[in-house]
Amino acid sequence: MRGAPGRLPCTVPKWLPNALTAARLVAIVPFTILLARSDDAISTAAALLFAAAASTDFLDGYLARHANAQSRFGRIADPLADRLLIDLALVLLVYHQRLEWWLAAPVLLRDALLAAVFRARHEATEVQVNMLGKAGTAAIMLSLFLLMLTEQNWPKVLYVLGLVLSVAAGARYLKQEGGLESKPS
Repeated sequence: MRGAPGRLPCTVPKWLPNALTAARLVAIVPFTILLARSDDAISTAAALLFAAAASTDFLDGYLARHANAQSRFGRIADPLADRLLIDLALVLLVYHQRLEWWLAAPVLLRDALLAAVFRARHEATEVQVNMLGKAGTAAIMLSLFLLMLTEQNWPKVLYVLGLVLSVAAGARYLKQEGGLESKPS
């Protein structure tokens, strides 16, 4: 017998998506230490921890939506954890000269701009992610993971694809949601 459309066929504890998000937030600390202490940002341990944390990004959102377990904590902490994980990886890869600063800057600036927009609109609990953003985030996460594993530069091609998708998603959000203007509170 199948469950209702859009629902998981099995019971998922309501706390599980938030636990995955919290685990991602906690994983950021050892990940950052491992990558910062690595030689030239090549670190299998940091890459595997990054991949595990990144995978929870997709899993927690899926579980929260399909098990009807969305929460205020998840709506705030999930994008925060994503941005911290990616932005710290970018800063450290630039520091170790594995990624050019001008490739990292658009993502870092976009994240800062969107954080300011959400704050100005008092919308920290209403972040709406679109498929462009999800694809861009996935491409960026995969490319950063690969940059931590290889000394070669080919993962940067995937990063640029993710960068284009992410910037387009950010622009789309600003356009659809009324630009930089604040909504009345």
